[in-house]
Amino acid sequence: MARSRPNPPQARDGLSASCVTVPAGPWATALEFFCWRFDKVARSDWMERFAAGDVVDEDGSLVRSDTVLQKGLRLYYFRNVPHEPSIPFQERILYQDAHLLVVDKPHFLPVIPSGKYVRETLLVRLGKTLNSSTLAPIHRIDRDTAGIVLFSRNPATRNAYARLFRDHVVRKTYHAIARWNPDVPWPIQRHTRIALGQHFMQQAEVDGPPNALTTIRPLLHDDALALYELKPVNGQRHQLRVHMNALGLPILNDGIYPKLTPEGSADFEKPLQLLAQSIAFTDPLSGEARHFESTLQLSALAALQKESP
Repeated sequence: MARSRPNPPQARDGLSASCVTVPAGPWATALEFFCWRFDKVARSDWMERFAAGDVVDEDGSLVRSDTVLQKGLRLYYFRNVPHEPSIPFQERILYQDAHLLVVDKPHFLPVIPSGKYVRETLLVRLGKTLNSSTLAPIHRIDRDTAGIVLFSRNPATRNAYARLFRDHVVRKTYHAIARWNPDVPWPIQRHTRIALGQHFMQQAEVDGPPNALTTIRPLLHDDALALYELKPVNGQRHQLRVHMNALGLPILNDGIYPKLTPEGSADFEKPLQLLAQSIAFTDPLSGEARHFESTLQLSALAALQKESP
C-alpha cells in the first residue's frame, strides 16, 4: 500500500521539525531507534522529548518512547535548542506575496541555523513572525553581511526562483567600504578562481580556470577610505571579501580577511562594512521586472560622505 504524502507538523516558535526515515534495524522501540540514530544525544534527553510530545509520525500522531516502529516510517522531531547568544538587531520585511518574501537582514544575523545559532537566525525569526513552516532562502549572504535576502514562500514555485541564481541572471549590487587606492585603474573586473584557503573559514584566489567575476568601482572617497560598488556575477563563498582582499583593499572590519580573528570575538560596534544593497531580476512567474533596494546604510558611510571632496 502506498504511503501518504509527507505531512510535517506545524513549526513551533518558528522552528520546523526535522525528519528521519526508519531503516531496517535491530531496534524494537522508538527510544532504541533514536538512541542508535543520534548516539551523541543522551538517552535521558530523548526520554524528555518523547514525554513532551516532541516526536510525531507522518500522520501527526504522537510517538511514545515504547512505540514499535516499522521500516520506512517517517518520523518528525523537534530539536532541543539550548540558550544561544542574543543578536540585538532586527530584520525588516520589504515585500511579500504568495510566492516571494524579500527581507533586509541586519549584520551579525545568520540566514539559516548553523553552529550555535538556531532561534537567532533569519529563517527561524521569519517563520515565527509569519507563522510559516514553508519558508526557504533562495540564496544566502554571510552572517557578517547586511542587506537583501530572498525567501521562497511556496515549495511548488521555489525552483523557478532558485533557477534564476543558478543561471546567473540575477543582478546583484553590493556596497562596501575599504581603503582608498587611487593607483588602481578604476573601474576594474576581478575574474579569478576562488577555492578553499589555508583555513576552512577562509577562501583564496588560486590558479586555474576562473569561477568568480566581480565588477568593482568607487562611488565616493576621501583620502583614506572609499565606498565601492561591487557587482558579482557568480556566487562563490566569500567572493567579494576575497576579491577586495586580493586587491590589497580588505573590507573595513572584516574579521576573516586578511587575518582570521577568534570565533566569538564579533564586536557589535564594528560591523563588516558590506551591504547587499539591491537585487533585480525578471519574475519567472509573472514576467514582471523586479527591483528591491535595502533600506540599511553602512555605519561608516556618514563620516565618509562628510569628508569626501
